[in-house]
Amino acid sequence: MFVEGGRITDYDDYPLMTGIREIAKIHTGDFRLTANQNLIIGNVTSHKKKQIEQLIQEFGLSDGQQHSALRRSSMACVALPTCGLAMAEAERYLPRLIDKIEEIVEENGLSDKEITIRMTGCPNGCARHALGEIGFIGKSPGKYNMYLGAAFDGSRLSKLYRENVGEEDILNELGTLLPRYAKKNARNMNISVIL
Repeated sequence: MFVEGGRITDYDDYPLMTGIREIAKIHTGDFRLTANQNLIIGNVTSHKKKQIEQLIQEFGLSDGQQHSALRRSSMACVALPTCGLAMAEAERYLPRLIDKIEEIVEENGLSDKEITIRMTGCPNGCARHALGEIGFIGKSPGKYNMYLGAAFDGSRLSKLYRENVGEEDILNELGTLLPRYAKKNARNMNISVIL
């Protein structure tokens, strides 16, 4: 189950926590949190499967397929206001930034590509920015160090690309890099190859 930002709560138009709570009332198996902040409903018994599927449908719980591959592959730490170490937003900001990056991705025909983006509010790296093909470390409110080039398979870490950039600079950089990637993608390379 896709959980954007890893936060299980009820939203105005998406009763995520309520849906999971209702499933938990009848589910005798387990719930597993994934390394990418998603949720697996595990060990579902055959006699409960139909009930659980009905609850998933009733509450509109999602496997994330209606979201872009970019959004499904992105992750942020909790950052402000919860974490005292955070110097910039991450969890609350990344979905809005993804909205804007998705426009660039779509313009370049890359909507189906899983490009991993990781954003942390401080250098501790709770969202594993060094493993993101595109990574951000918060430096001050609205400013991030931008990292590029981690391998999708984890065999290479990202490297510092730009320091202390705001949203406009981030979008300008990606507006230059993503078209380059789209042109070279004929061999179905991963984005980290050109970064």
